This record gives sequence, C-alpha cells and structure tokens, in this order.
Amino acid sequence: MKISYNWLKQFLEIDWDSHKTGELLTDLGLEVEGISNFESVKGGLHGLVVGHVITCEQHPNADRLKLTTVDVGEASPLQIVCGAPNVAAGQKVPVATIGTTLYTKDGEAWKIKKGKIRGEESQGMICAEDELGLGEGHDGIMVLSDTLEPGTPCAEVFEIENDEVFEIGLTPNRADAMSHFGVARDIKAGLEQREIQKQLVTPSTSNFSIDNRSLKIDVEVENSELAPRYCGVTISNIIVQDSPDWLKNRLKAIGLSPINNIVDITNYVLHELGQPLHAFDATKIKGSKIEVKTLPKGTKFKTLDEVERELHEDDLMICDSEKPMCIAGVFGGIHSGVTEYTTSIFLESAYFDAVSIRKTAKRHGLNTDASFRFERGIDINNTEYALKRAALLIKEIAGGDISSEVVDLYPKKPNERQVFLTFDKINSLIGQEIPRDSIKSILSSLEIKVNNVTESGLGLTIPSYRVDVEREVDVIEEILRVYGYNNIDHKEKLNASIANSSKYENYRVQNVIGNLLAAQGFYEIMTNSLVAANGNVSENDNGAVRMINPLSTDLSVLRTSMLFSGLQTVSYNNNRQKTDLKLFEFGKTYHKIGDDNKEKQHLSIFISGNKNDINWTTNSTKTDFFFLKGTVETILDRLGLKEVVTEPYTDAIFAEGLLCTKSGKTIGTYGLVSKAILKQFDIKQDVFFADFEWDTIMECLNRQNIIFKEIPKFPEVSRDFALQLDENITYRQVYDLAWDTEKNLLKKVNLFDVYKGDNLPEGKKSYAVSFTLLDEKKTLTDKQIDKIMSKLLGRYQKELGAELR
Repeated sequence: MKISYNWLKQFLEIDWDSHKTGELLTDLGLEVEGISNFESVKGGLHGLVVGHVITCEQHPNADRLKLTTVDVGEASPLQIVCGAPNVAAGQKVPVATIGTTLYTKDGEAWKIKKGKIRGEESQGMICAEDELGLGEGHDGIMVLSDTLEPGTPCAEVFEIENDEVFEIGLTPNRADAMSHFGVARDIKAGLEQREIQKQLVTPSTSNFSIDNRSLKIDVEVENSELAPRYCGVTISNIIVQDSPDWLKNRLKAIGLSPINNIVDITNYVLHELGQPLHAFDATKIKGSKIEVKTLPKGTKFKTLDEVERELHEDDLMICDSEKPMCIAGVFGGIHSGVTEYTTSIFLESAYFDAVSIRKTAKRHGLNTDASFRFERGIDINNTEYALKRAALLIKEIAGGDISSEVVDLYPKKPNERQVFLTFDKINSLIGQEIPRDSIKSILSSLEIKVNNVTESGLGLTIPSYRVDVEREVDVIEEILRVYGYNNIDHKEKLNASIANSSKYENYRVQNVIGNLLAAQGFYEIMTNSLVAANGNVSENDNGAVRMINPLSTDLSVLRTSMLFSGLQTVSYNNNRQKTDLKLFEFGKTYHKIGDDNKEKQHLSIFISGNKNDINWTTNSTKTDFFFLKGTVETILDRLGLKEVVTEPYTDAIFAEGLLCTKSGKTIGTYGLVSKAILKQFDIKQDVFFADFEWDTIMECLNRQNIIFKEIPKFPEVSRDFALQLDENITYRQVYDLAWDTEKNLLKKVNLFDVYKGDNLPEGKKSYAVSFTLLDEKKTLTDKQIDKIMSKLLGRYQKELGAELR
C-alpha cells in the first residue's frame, strides 16, 4: 500500500525526515518496505530557468530557424537556435541549459548538449510545454509572465510538487490503516508514546448543507445482512472536467491515474478515509430508484472493463428499477458511470458484508481498491461522514448543488464491543510489567475508551474502526506495538525442554530418504497442490476435491495424483534445454471419499534423459526401467522393508510398470509413463515415474533395533548357471525358486547377464545367474556345494523347463 508523506502532513504536523517516520511506522507494525520519491513533473524541472529573449534574428542558413540571445541570469547571455514560430524578442521563456535532462512522454531521458545547428552554435533550448511535461501543446514555445526575473528556477514558477511515498506491507488484520488518515492516527499514537504531542486534523464537514430537494432518488435494500448500512445523496449541475493539479498530484503519488474530477474525488476520499464510494450518473438511473439486491444465477452484466460477466445468485448488485448497474463493493457497470456529459450524480457510500464481497470478487477474478477494503472490514460509522466529505469536495471542484436529503438506511446498529483487560494477563503475555499509567495512556492514544478501572484490570470499549480487536489478547497486542517491541528486555537465560522423539518420526524418515536421493544426484522439487480441472491426471477424477472459490481455472482442483505437477516440472525444464532430470518430491494428494475429504502422503520420483553427463572418461547412457528399479530397491532397502512382493502392473499412467506390496498393502508403483500422457505436456522423451504410498510405508517400517553380526570367519562360495528359459519366464520366478530350494546356505542370488538372439531356439532366452553360498560354522566342501547346485538345477528343470547352456 502506498502512502504519500505530503498527504499525511495534511492530518499531522510532523517535521521528521521520511526515514525517521518510516522507522516509527515499522515499529508500530506498519512495516515500511521502501521509500520512493515522486515529482509531479518528471525530473522536477531541474536545470530549467526563466530566460529573457534579448534578440531574435533569422538564422543565416535556415528559413525556419531563428537565432536568439537569451539572458538566463548569468554573466553573459546564451546564443540559442530555436525553431518555434512564436519566439520573439522581449519574451520571458523557459530555457533548458546545457546538461539539463528532459523526458519524453514515454519517460525516455535525453540531455541538452552544446552543439551547432546549421553552422550556428546553440547553448541550450527554449522549451514548449510538452517538452517540460506540463501539457500537450507543441505549437510553439511557452511564453511566461513578464514579471519573472531571468534565472529564476522554473520549479519555483510552476510549483512543482516533490513528495516521498512509503510502500507499506500491510497485514490483513489492519483494516484501520488502509487510508492516509488511519496511518496518521497510528503515527500520532506512536509520537505520544515518545512524549511528542500532536493534534490530528480531521477534514471538516460542518459546511455540509442541502441546497435543494429537486432530485430525489429512493433506495431499497432487500437484505440488510449483506448491506448493513447504505448512504447516498444526489448532486446536480456539476461540470465534469479534469481535476485540479493538487488532486492529480495526490493520486499520481500513490500510483493512480487521474480520470476526471468526480471519479478522482471518490478515489481521493477512499485513500484519505478508507471508505469506498461510487458515483452513478443520475440520469441513467431508471425509475429514480436504487435497489440493493441479488439477481438470478446466470444474469449477464457488463462491467467497466467491457467484460460481460455471468452473475452468481449470491452476488450483491446495485440496480435501478430495470437493470443492474454495479457489482456492489467490487466493480461498476459500463452503462451507469460518470462521463464528460454527466451533469448530475447519485453518490453512494455503503458498508457491505465482508464475506459476501470477498466471495464475489474471487468468483469474478476481480481485485479492486474498493473490494480490498470491504473484504477486510471498514468502519460502519464512517459511511455518512465520508459521503459528506466527498460531496463537499465535489461542490468545491466540480460545482453543483446538493439536491436531496442524505439517504441513510441503517436498520440495525451493532453493539459496542466491550473487553475486560486484566493486568496479570498483560504481564504474563508480554513477559514484562508495563506501568499502568503507560497502559492507560496508550489505550487513550488508540481511542480505546477506558470505562472503569479496578485493581485487577480495565473495562474497555473498542472503537468501531478497529474491526480486528475483539479479545483481550488483541488489546494486549495493540499495547505492545505502541509501547515498542524494542523496549521489551531480553532475558540473559533461556529455558527450554528437550523433547524425545523417535527416529521413525515422519520428518526424520523423510530426511533420511531425501539425503539418500540427493547423494545419488536427485533434486528435490516442491510443486503446487492446486491443478487445472481438466488436467488432474488420475485414474478417477470423480473423487477430486474442488475449490469453492478458485483463484483461477488453472488452480481449481486439489491434485489426486503426484504425476500431473511433476510432469509440469519436467516439461518446464525440457523447454529450457534441461533434459537430464532426476527429481523427487514429498507431497500430498487429496481425495473426496463419500462426504469426507482425505489427504494421502506420497514420495514421487521422476527420471528422464541421461543417467550422467558426458565427459572424456565416460559416455552418457540413457536412463531405463532398471535404473528406476534400482533406485526404488535402494529406497526400500534403506527403509529396512523386507519381503516386498513385486508384480506386473498396468493402468492409464504406465506403459509398463510394477506394483510393490507388503503384507497385502500397496506401498508403491513405478514404471514408464505412457506416451499419451507425455503428449499432453509436450514431453518427447521417456519419463520414468515412481509413486510411493508414504503413509503405508510409515506403517510398515520395522521398528526393531538393528542387530549387528560379526563378519563370517569362513569363505563364501559362488557358482553360476547359464539357464536357457522360455521368454515368458521372469527373473522373479528364478529368484524365488532359488530361495525356496535352499534356505540355510544360500546368501545371495544375482542376475548378471540376459541374452536373446542367435544360437538360441525361437522363443527362448538365456539368464546368467550367480549363487553365493556360505556356512557360518565351517568351510563348505565340494560335495555340499555340488549337492545344492544339483538340487537348484533340478527345480529349474522341473518347474521352469530350464536347460543348461
């Protein structure tokens, strides 16, 4: 939020420099993120002075140029070549001296340099108003008043305004500070804590009076819960034109573009007092009646941005007797606003329900200055005052007459909020005793009324503009921020208890696996849980959790699969020539099961491109299914998960994949992502994906202590088989059959070669398998080894139809 320092000084006489004031604002909880300079004319007319044209003669080498001598208050006059048709001797003119920087309409800077024009030296430039940024005219140079002295800085002649603008990072709860007056009110409280007394100047509305009753517009509010207070007044015989410079400068300083005097005044009062206003062209209000109501779902309405919107049945609308004119508290309609032809207006100042406005703004994807304030809560008691303030400004700037009574529909006034503040609670929360007189003084500076004082505490009434102060702790926070967080002493000793936690805590296990993957060259990613409704990749989107008020259609559904957001990351990197990817993410998916919403935790892995970078010692090799499988098995091994059953798995996601289960529970799936899904993301290379059901894995973790064994004293023995098998036989069958055959002495089974091709019958393949044997009590004999190998071969021949090659 931008706050003009000059504007603040209208409410509070303060002579501090901006940085000191910025520090005070930050101490008060209104964090100043930056301070920028504003000039009503870019460059501030620095280097431009009043010049007196002494002589003006025809340029000897050009028909359309004049050769002038100009007195700029220096020891000798300057010779300046000028092409303006209206330049003449005796004039007082603005002169840009050598070294002066001027700016184009687009903000581009250019510097005045000494040079020759058609052979004659030119030592400056006599300027037109558009070259100074003071207007649009370029028919000729500006001619100034004869009373001005040569050498007078033009910045003094044109009263250029220089301002400093605070950029405040406003927290959502501080609705009271969404205006210059609200910020000034906070500064006053901060100054009083520093024993500096300043008076807060409030804009007066005592001159408000009704000139006539010639233009009455009735108002009807159908639902006072959505519009608890609605005020309005008509103003006739106005002249819509450009705003005066002072008003334009105030708006420009905070980043607003002036439009016309009526609209500018409504924006001015909004940023001055925090009360949104809206001006309707009174001649466009059919039936001379305002109706505040909701309309049927699907009603079409075109807003000021010329976008036709479809209304929701809960959208509160400002209508006349025939049609909608404005989305209440959010955005005006294109056919009811003020134009250059407007001569009378209905000026609206209202208090709308914050929740209703927020939902409407989100539904239509609108974020306006008005909705920003209504959503956070404004002061319901400020509506009539702001209306009168704006009406008086309109009379002053645009002329006109106040031509109706003030309509003020306020059927149910809210009760004053009462809070009892105990001194013990203050001391216990802050950790330090604050003098009771200081507490009372701070509360008074915050306009929090002290109703009664007891030994234990204070009975308080909270002002209506502090919509965020409802509880005792809220009042204590207010006391602390004004007293000063920096004034709270720090204790030299810090006491803390150490919590005992298991090594199987979720975050600990995640760190272990995350470090394991990072050590293998994987990068951790964090993706958005919100995805597009038509791109939520899963086998069943019917169970998706949908947002009631999505920020956009691309962020309207909570993901049911980790695949979608991960593939977006892969595609994003591929489009930036990053094709070799090893990524992992710990995240959640969200599912609607019946009437309940459920979250599931996952670990997802994405592998694509080459395994390693190419260099002079190693060629790059493509990642494949077995690289992914090795990664999965490494994770399962590190987690201590044994007896994991793997079986083939296919669905819409995988072209080929495997399913991992333990004790009948699915702990993960992995495989090659199908081409059809990759095509949706414009990914042209293979992507291997693994999805671990992390909640199930945490349930299955072996929580027993690790048992260490001595290194065997006796040697291992390794024997190999080259088995000729049918193509449909899997290595899993070979592996399981080996362990089923020899449970005591067999320690390891490893497939070290697969061969298909020449020298093998059709439909056959060859597996080269090694078997590691060990007896931990004695050395194995050849007879024992041969017996085990014969038994293994017999099982393979009988059950798998294997042959030795």
